Parts: sequence; C-alpha cells; structure tokens
Amino acid sequence: MRLLIVEDEYNLLEALVRGLKREGYAIDAASDGEEALAFAEINEYDLVVLDINLPELNGFSVLETLRKQNQETRVIIVSANRTIEDRVRGLDLGANDYLIKPFDFSELKARIRALLRRDFVSKPNLIRDSELEIDLSLKQVSYMGHPVVLTLKEYAILKYLVENKNRVISADELYQRIWNDDANPFTDVMRVHIYSLRKKLKMATGKGEMIKTVKGAGYLFVSEEGH
Repeated sequence: MRLLIVEDEYNLLEALVRGLKREGYAIDAASDGEEALAFAEINEYDLVVLDINLPELNGFSVLETLRKQNQETRVIIVSANRTIEDRVRGLDLGANDYLIKPFDFSELKARIRALLRRDFVSKPNLIRDSELEIDLSLKQVSYMGHPVVLTLKEYAILKYLVENKNRVISADELYQRIWNDDANPFTDVMRVHIYSLRKKLKMATGKGEMIKTVKGAGYLFVSEEGH
C-alpha cells in the first residue's frame, strides 16, 4: 500500500513517515500543497493523509484537485481546526475522514486500516491461486493451509504480482507500487527481496520458481491454476 503524507510541521511529518514505514507502507512525504499535487500527478496512492493549514496551497484546495483527478483514493484530513464548519467543508469536498490534532498515532493507524479495508467490499479478503492463499486483512500468506512467513516487503511484492499474474510487471512499476520515491531503482534492493521471496516460496511449495524473470521486461507470477 502506498501513502502520501502532506504536513508542513517538519517534526510531525518525520514522525508520521517513520511510524507508517514501520507498519509496512510505502510512504511519500510533501510539506506543502503544490508539492503534494506534483506527487499525485505522477504516482497513484491508496490513501492520503492531508493537513489543511499548508503553505502555498491549502489542504482544501489540494483535496478539491485530488477529487477531480481521482475519486477512489482515500483521504484523511488532519487539522488543528476544530470548527464544525471546517469538518463539514472537508467532508463535502470528498474527504473520507477527519482527525483533529493533536491525535494519538495509534488512532491514525486504526483509521488508515479502516479506510483501506473498505476496498474489501468490492475486492475479496482472500486472493487464491491454486493452493496459494493471500489473506489481505491479516497480511499473511499460506500454501496448502501452512503459513509462509514473509517480511512486509516480500508480502507486498507477492501480493502485487499475484494480483497481476497475467502480465509482466516491470521493475519500475514494482518500485512505484511497493517502494517510495526515495528508493534507488539502480540498487540491488529489489533483487534481494525477490531472491528471498522465491527461496521461501520454493521451500513452502516444493516447486520451482513461481516468480519468473522475463529478461529485459520484468517479473511474472507463474500461476498454477489450470495446470
């Protein structure tokens, strides 16, 4: 899951980025409204945490533009503004939730989880490919009912590849969806994660490579369905 955090208080922004990265999210961070919209133009986000009192362009203007571009992205407004009018305005502009500062980090995490779970109304809680099962709500993987222990990054890579099992996924696309813009695509970080993921899948399934490297193109999840 990829999140955009928009907050002009540097210490709070840094704390949110650190905390949410520990939860396994890919995070981009913006400190003003114009930077936030620049990120949103080139990246697709599952959720945006958006402050209202921003320099350059306030959060309401950012929200209005975001909603014109994408109706699906979840948005949580975080603001010190406590007036009913501000909350109503934010919700009317398309925010999914409104959290008043100061707030406890555990509450923000819970609200993020709750909003992201809403996708499960239209998407299944479980993704299956033959005997491989991915539990989206628990972020767990099993094969023939036995758990496959993965890191959060390995889980995210596998989930994305299985969701797109009918097409080759380029390394650049994986970086865009699983890592944030600070990741260096020219390092070996992805190959290390793919190597470890393949090894764990092979140990769990007793089969050959379930994730193929397509030379010069990217990665392909080899489906067992229909075999």
